[in-house]
Amino acid sequence: MAKLQSRPDLLLLLSLLLAILLTPVLDHGNWRRLVLAAVTFIPVILSVVRLAQIKVWVWPSVLLMLGNVIFVVTGNTFHSRPLTGIRWGFLAAFFAVAAAGLFSYLRNSRSVTQAQLYTAVNIYLLLGLLWASLYLAMDAFYPGFIQVGSHRRATFLPRVILASARV
Repeated sequence: MAKLQSRPDLLLLLSLLLAILLTPVLDHGNWRRLVLAAVTFIPVILSVVRLAQIKVWVWPSVLLMLGNVIFVVTGNTFHSRPLTGIRWGFLAAFFAVAAAGLFSYLRNSRSVTQAQLYTAVNIYLLLGLLWASLYLAMDAFYPGFIQVGSHRRATFLPRVILASARV
């Protein structure tokens, strides 16, 4: 019985790992980026399915997912940096809602099973994707806002963030 309950969390975990590991490989060229967008939507869809199963924050996640789809299509059709930035903003908000919903589920569980362990790892990976999406949104609005080395640095970022980016 526990094996059947942990399967959605395991599928989500594997899809998150697949999306993270394939991003550097597929982030070049138009066709590869199209495949990357499809690979990225797999964990998004599985997150919505998982949130629907635990009946937590389904509608906000569905609306954010649909908003992301709309801005992916429009941003790629019109090749607009602001539309791309809004797309990444929607995806960041989606990852935040998904992580919060899964954390709420995890906090209310009475025992620790394999499914809860997968959920905990999924939360950490979703938080990592949240930060990556926020970075990509900022980069779409302010290209090159973080540069390491002797290159020009943006003045609106605190030195602490820039120092941590060098590590």
